[in-house]
Amino acid sequence: MEEKKFNYRWKLSETQFTKDKGKVFSCFACGGGSTMGYKLAGFDVLGCNEIDPKMMEAYTTNHKPKFSYLEPIQTFKNREDLPPELYNLDILDGSPPCSSFSISGNREKDWGKEKRFKEGQAKQVLDTLFFDFIDLAKKLQPKVVIAENVKGLLLGSAKSYVREIYREFDKAGYIVQHWLLNASRMGVPQRRERVFFIALRKDLAKPFLQHKDFFTYAPGLDLYFDDQEIPFSDIFHNYTDRPLSDHMKKIWDLRIDGDGDFEHINKREFNKPNLNFNTKFIYMDSSSINTITTGDQCVLFDYPRYRNFDELCECGTYPKDYNFINNKPEYLIGMSVPPVMTARIAQRVYDQWLSKL
Repeated sequence: MEEKKFNYRWKLSETQFTKDKGKVFSCFACGGGSTMGYKLAGFDVLGCNEIDPKMMEAYTTNHKPKFSYLEPIQTFKNREDLPPELYNLDILDGSPPCSSFSISGNREKDWGKEKRFKEGQAKQVLDTLFFDFIDLAKKLQPKVVIAENVKGLLLGSAKSYVREIYREFDKAGYIVQHWLLNASRMGVPQRRERVFFIALRKDLAKPFLQHKDFFTYAPGLDLYFDDQEIPFSDIFHNYTDRPLSDHMKKIWDLRIDGDGDFEHINKREFNKPNLNFNTKFIYMDSSSINTITTGDQCVLFDYPRYRNFDELCECGTYPKDYNFINNKPEYLIGMSVPPVMTARIAQRVYDQWLSKL
């Protein structure tokens, strides 16, 4: 079967969603990046669970879900009034907050501590949310569970956390595997590496079991993607809506070809290392565009500005007519799984598993 490719330049209002591939529910839904991916792949997304009121407002405004639950997953998973549709899901989706494991964060220093993302949210121990999500899967028993997380989860001491994830999925009745995927090889104009845990319910797994190694069997699933990376010149839009401050413009003026970030300039010109290292340059011919973070400090090498609205949407494969409400586009897109990334995975899961059940 020839695989469908999804356009990174699109609009919600111009897209027909077939809703013929199965039912999905999304947790930690943010503004609905993964939701839009499932919709693009032909799934019917019934609704979401989200703790942040501003994210929920954006989600409900753009997606008009049948079911929406604004509450912590710790209380949501214990609800006794969930509708029957949620006990008959094809996919349970979730992106448990992951900053405790990010390679750019404090990692082990933050493990076990209560943190909050934004003012107004309840404090939570972030590194236990994945297990709350697995508890929900155990309760709802969807056919497939898909969970996205940061690359740092596979590094160093966090590997023991991954082993615990495998144990909990096993106790919940699932065979789980994980893949480290790069969005830039999946039709997304952004270098974004994320680990995806994909679990198939044990009673459905037998027809798909293959040798994973000498000792174990696992359901076969091909998630190898090798699309050609998209250069920034393909998504460049020549206007400015996020200019540099006067101070940052003075640093930008001192750049030389080959500088990777503002830290190079500060170190070379002012002998100030470790300053502005997150402000990275984007070159027009770059074929591996910098990841969008919630603050997005990436600056064009040829123009004194940050990525503009159109470039942010296309890098994040967000629709141009998405209503961000009062959220900064870079924040919401940076928090989201790129819709095209999710769509490519969902399509493979449907073609290789769900369509055969």
